[in-house]
Amino acid sequence: MSDLKIFENKKVRSQFDPANEMWYFSIVDIIGILTEQPTVERARNYWKVLKSRLKKEGNESVTNCNQLKLQSEDGKFYKTDVGTVEDIFRLIQSIPSPKSEPLKQWLAKVGYERIQEINDPSQSIDRARENWQKLGRSEKWIQQRMSGQETRNKLTDYWQESGVEKGKEFALLTNIIHQEWTGLSVRKHKDLKGLKSQNLRDHMSEAELIFTALAELSSRQIAESTKAKGLDENAVASKNGGAVAKNARKELEAKTGKSVVTGENFLPPSKDVENEVLE
Repeated sequence: MSDLKIFENKKVRSQFDPANEMWYFSIVDIIGILTEQPTVERARNYWKVLKSRLKKEGNESVTNCNQLKLQSEDGKFYKTDVGTVEDIFRLIQSIPSPKSEPLKQWLAKVGYERIQEINDPSQSIDRARENWQKLGRSEKWIQQRMSGQETRNKLTDYWQESGVEKGKEFALLTNIIHQEWTGLSVRKHKDLKGLKSQNLRDHMSEAELIFTALAELSSRQIAESTKAKGLDENAVASKNGGAVAKNARKELEAKTGKSVVTGENFLPPSKDVENEVLE
């Protein structure tokens, strides 16, 4: 499970391995925080030099790191050096930084919270609500976001049960639904909102969330009624489900004179975005 974690308003790409109950964190993102690099590229260069020095010193415990495909700023996935909490702790010892101790505490907290969420999934929901509240989202928006996520989960459960593969096939069907009801691909919709690697749904308006949920609810119910199996049959159901929401969107827009699909987002001021260590 890929995820983004936040440390002092800086983003850290991460991935959780449920089999081993272990987090892996992007080393470049951690380096960027510890050394306060202004860009991801500067952080990569710092890590390249540090990694070479540590290898010469025989510090294999830090340099023999794993690689996982993580999403970059351009939306594509690249192999990225990652480390466990223990690996990152050892790395922190190699970099003098005033952020070392708070980062250690943060890493320990992240690992502990994930174990709690596995044992009690409701804690994950509570934590998501708390994070959205901290970001200034209204209770009405939060409720719609959570309701839409439940609808989404039911759809992906059906896809998995009907032989659709996670990853690329899930993404393909999602894009079919989105393209049909909005007239935009997921990527184009993110471009409209000025998003890079951010989660599109976290930047949707209340209306966009509602119509997304309608499209996904319709797609699941159509797939269930036709007993859709595999990618091709679910693609047909997804297009038809998206069309249901498209027709409803057009009717609402005709009556209000306002577009449902907008470029509105919840991004901070541009200068803050430029200074963030992005994924």
